[in-house]
This record gives sequence, structure tokens and C-alpha cells, in this order.
Amino acid sequence: MKPVCLVIGAGAGIGGTVGKRFARDGYHAVLCRRSDQAGLDKLVGDIEAEGGSASGFLMNATDDGAIEDRIKAVEADIGPIDVVIYNLGAQIGDRALADTSYKAFELGWRMATFGLFRTAQSVCPAMEARGRGVILVTSATSAMRGNAGQHSHAAAMGGRRMLCQSLNAQFASKGIHVAHIVIDGAVDAPDTLGKMLGKEQFEKLRESRGKEHDGLLLPDQMAETYFHIAQQHRSAWTFEMDLRAHSDRAWWNH
Repeated sequence: MKPVCLVIGAGAGIGGTVGKRFARDGYHAVLCRRSDQAGLDKLVGDIEAEGGSASGFLMNATDDGAIEDRIKAVEADIGPIDVVIYNLGAQIGDRALADTSYKAFELGWRMATFGLFRTAQSVCPAMEARGRGVILVTSATSAMRGNAGQHSHAAAMGGRRMLCQSLNAQFASKGIHVAHIVIDGAVDAPDTLGKMLGKEQFEKLRESRGKEHDGLLLPDQMAETYFHIAQQHRSAWTFEMDLRAHSDRAWWNH
């Protein structure tokens, strides 16, 4: 039986690429995303074309029971979950305080913090019983620093970071490796940054900073870091790591 890597938030950027990387090394990748069946099918097809194995499921992680039911089904029908990639974004855009509704603020929390809590509560008991497991959590600069217009995102991602610390404090001694990965820069991803900027502006950014300039974070290279962290020996586990392109100024220098 192949080890299982569950990706929650498996878009065409970080999540899907990390899933591909694990599949390339013999994992069965379970890819979950909110929408775009065609894009999900392409990810699964790409993995299978490379000789790997994968399953794809549409899942709205904010729906009651969606995360819990999917984890239960994976454990029962596919196999024990060895690695979880929690890659669900929570960016609702740049909004002034007066323009941030209660609903919008709560949505950021539901995606960033509550969804991770539900995932951990669902998967950790089985991992603890097996004495092993990895939970890799994609985070953002907002987990480290709050900016104007980021009331929802900063509060949600700050909560995500603290939740990761609490999970690590409880479960590291049980064999579960929790890592909080701060993405401190723009990612060359068409379905996240591309959608936020629009196709024309995204391509201009890629021409000026991406491609041969290596000024945008490349998902293929990021996936290598995720895979490395998941394979670390417990005597030298990474809890927190930040990733940015060589030309980006680090969050603490702004």
C-alpha cells in the first residue's frame, strides 16, 4: 500500500505542485479543491501520466462536515494518511476596516484557522495511534505582520500560526511533525496571483520579475522544500520556515 498525501487546497500553484512532488516519490496524492473539476482532472491526469497515482475530489472546506467526511473516507477507502498539506488560502483582498463585513472577516478565519483545526482534530488521533504523521501548513506574511487592509487575513493567519504552535506542542512527542511554512512573496501561480491581478497584469509581472529573473516564487522549487521537510528525521525537525525569492525584501525589513 502506498503512503498517502492529502492536499487540501490543491490548485494549479503550490498545492497541486506539492501533490505532484509527493506522487513522484511514491505517495498516492489525494487532491481536494473547492471548484474547477476540469483543472482537478488535469492535475490527476498529469500525475498518472508520470507514472504516479492520485485521486481528486471537489470539496468546499467551509461546509459543515466536508473536511471530516473526506478524511474519514480517505482513511477507509484509500489508506492511512501519512502527510497532510493544508494549503487553503484565506485572502479576501485589500479592504479597509469599514469595508470588511462581519461575514468577510469570519470567512478568513473559517478558511485559515477553523479549517486547520478541523483537519487536525480529524487526522491527529489516527496519526497518534500510528506514532507518525506530518502536517505541513502553508502560511503567509500576514501571519507575521499585519498591514492596513488586511484585517481579516492577518487575524486569520496569525491564528493559523498560533494553532500550529499549539499542535506542535501537543503532538511532536507523539511522532507528528507540524510545520508552518511562511510564503513571504509573490508566487508564480495562475490560479491565485493570476486571478487577483488579471491575466494581462500577471503576464507583465512574470515578464519583469518572473521567468529567467527568478523574482517570483516557483511552485516546483517550493515543492522540493515541502517534500524535504516531510522527510526530516525527528532529531532535526523544522517547525517554521519562510520562503521568498532572492530579490524580495524579507517581511521583517519592511
